Formats: sequence, C-alpha cells, structure tokens
Amino acid sequence: MKKVEEYIRNIPDFPEEGIIFRDVTTVLQDAEGLKLAIDSMIRLLDGVDFDVVAGTESRGFIFGVPIAYALGKPFVPIRKKGKLPCETISAKYDLEYGSAEIEMHRDSIVPGQKAILVDDLIATGGTIKACTKLIEELGGEVVKIIFLMELAGLKGRDKLGKYDVDSVVIYDGK
Repeated sequence: MKKVEEYIRNIPDFPEEGIIFRDVTTVLQDAEGLKLAIDSMIRLLDGVDFDVVAGTESRGFIFGVPIAYALGKPFVPIRKKGKLPCETISAKYDLEYGSAEIEMHRDSIVPGQKAILVDDLIATGGTIKACTKLIEELGGEVVKIIFLMELAGLKGRDKLGKYDVDSVVIYDGK
C-alpha cells in the first residue's frame, strides 16, 4: 500500500527558485490517495474528545468536511473576510508580504464546545493561529489541530505551542 507522501506531487523551484512546492491536488485527484489522506487524518484524532470540526478556506474545507461527516460531527467554515452572510467575528494575521483577515459566524461555536481545526498544510502558522483566536473568542476550546502536511523548516508549529498539533506528512525543509 502506498503512503500519503507518494500521492503528493513535488514541484521544484515554484513559486521561486529553491522552493519545493508540495502539491495536494494529486492527492485529491486519486480516489485511493484521497481516501488514504482522509483516513490518515482521522487516525490523528484517535482518543480525542471533541464536538465540532472547523476548517479554513478552502483546503481545510476539502479535508475537514469528510472528517466531520465520517465522525458524525458538525463542520464550521472559517472564511476569508466578507464571504459569510451573518454576524461574524474576525481576526487579522500577517502574511509574508502584508496581512489577511478571516471570519467565522458569531453563532458557529457555543461556549464550552471542544473544537478540532483542520487544514491541508502548516507553513508559518499565521492562519491557523488566527483560527484558534476566533474559536476561543467565542468560548470554544481548541483540543487538537491537524494537517495533512507540515513544512517543519518554517516553524509554524512554534506559534501553536500550547496546542496539540499533528501532521500526517512532515517535510524537514521549507
């Protein structure tokens, strides 16, 4: 049986020279690869008590929704600013060049709910750190954060020091 990393396409020198881009579309385009990725992420949740799955736009949706479905849990979308129709809360975070802002519905987390966060990749950790702030602002507790891939060389996990963080595939570099 193949490993998840065998389904991930590596593209050298993209978006700039010296970077190896880890392309998740090849996982999504292969039925066995997609099933293996989702099943592997679900295994990271063994023994974790939680009420809700939250995921970031857009690849956190791709992986988070089937995890929520398989485990019989609701899914909470965390989106880019201006995309949600009801009352929201927001958090800004820094990017390599500039900043961004994410939002979630004010009623998407009930105080005391235990949440897991799902995304495809952790790089610098800014986006997912902003997600933790939103959940906690609503009175929720982040009990686990899972990723399909991690670029350990960018030290994003360091920003998430107090959280239980796990990744299916960890790459040493950037």
